[in-house]
This record gives sequence, C-alpha cells and structure tokens, in this order.
Amino acid sequence: MNIKFFNYKITEFLPPPDLNSKVVVNTISAHSFVCAQDDKIFRTTLEKSDFLIPDGVGVTLALKFFKNLNVKKFSGWDVHSFYLNEANEKSLKVFYMGASKKTLSKIEEKISLKFPNIKVETYSPPFKDILSKDDNKIIIQKINSFKPNILFVGMTAPKQEKWVFENINYISCNVVCSIGAVFDFFAETQKRAGKIWIYFHLEWLERFFNNPKKMYSRIFISIPRYMLYVFLKRKFM
Repeated sequence: MNIKFFNYKITEFLPPPDLNSKVVVNTISAHSFVCAQDDKIFRTTLEKSDFLIPDGVGVTLALKFFKNLNVKKFSGWDVHSFYLNEANEKSLKVFYMGASKKTLSKIEEKISLKFPNIKVETYSPPFKDILSKDDNKIIIQKINSFKPNILFVGMTAPKQEKWVFENINYISCNVVCSIGAVFDFFAETQKRAGKIWIYFHLEWLERFFNNPKKMYSRIFISIPRYMLYVFLKRKFM
C-alpha cells in the first residue's frame, strides 16, 4: 500500500477543508488490516485513501519495527475533533451520514451548543448490510442538497469505507471521513474509554468490557491474525 503516514501533530498532518478539492480520510487498525487481507475491495479502498490514519498501537509498532517510521496514533475521535474545530472556526457546513436518528439528534444538539458557527445536517440510512441503488440515490441527494464542506460517515468498517469509495465521485463535499463509532461516542449514546485507558493504549479493552459481543471477534480473532501476519511475514503491508 502507498500510504501517507506522518509523524506530526494532527493539525499538521491533516489538511484543512479546501473548497477547491476533495479529500478522503480513513483510519486503519489491526482489525481493518485483517479485513483488508480478506476483502480486495476494502484493501483497494484503503490504498486509495488520500490520508490513512494509524488508529491503534499495533499499527504504529509495526510501522516502527518494519519500516522504521515513528508514527503517532490518531483515532477517529482525533480526526473528528480536528475537523469540527476547523468547521467552527471557518463557519463551515458539516453532514453526518450514519447511525440512528436518536444518535444524530443528540449530535445536532451538541453541535449547536459547543460549535455554534457550524451548520449541520444529518441522515440515518437504512440499517442493512448492502444498500440498494435507491438507498444510495436518496443518501447522495440528501448530502448534495446540503453541499457540506465536511462529510462524516459512520456505518462501521468496512461498510463505511467501501461506500465512500464507491460513491465519492457523486458526492459534493470537500472532506470525507469514515469514523464509525465516533458518532455514538460524540453523542454519548455509548461511553468512550476513559483517559487512563487511552493513555495506556487500552481503549480496546474497555470497549470489550462495555460491548463484548461486538468486540470479541476484533480482539480474539483479528488481533492474533494481525500479529501472526506481521511477525511471520516480517512486513507491514
């Protein structure tokens, strides 16, 4: 993969919204890395990212050991925070596509209180594995009628990244970020890991305690597979 990894602060790493360009920002973790080995379309999706954010200490360690790159970990939460601050400072428009209507309603309330200069619009797509052509038509119409500067997509990986990859040429926006669970963390419909867990790179463990059914395969299947891959093949991507 030809990936742009940088060892800078996130404010220096990510580009601000440029009204004359379109940028796709994705994240990669041990779980998404493993998914990309089994799913060629998802792998291509990650390869085609304009910026692929290392979201996980397993990724940053592998880059250090095998590519001699001192890359910092940035989570989807960091990406979201960066672009919200940019949008508020510049009075931009932000669109949230994904999650439930309840979560989106809470996001709208929080934006109006904490980021009053942002114009926000949201849409909750149908909850199904594969969206139909009619589903996509409605989603794209909703987004393009608002013409956001920043589009956040939250439908879990790899569905969200693949959706962006397949529809990016039809979307009118400047920055697209696939950030999954950040929708619920920001809306506080799900609890994000505490600062001490994040500091010791154990956010994944607290998420497992809070949602073992969802996190089981990521921790006990994806992480061992990831470790076997990088250490047996002695390379990262």
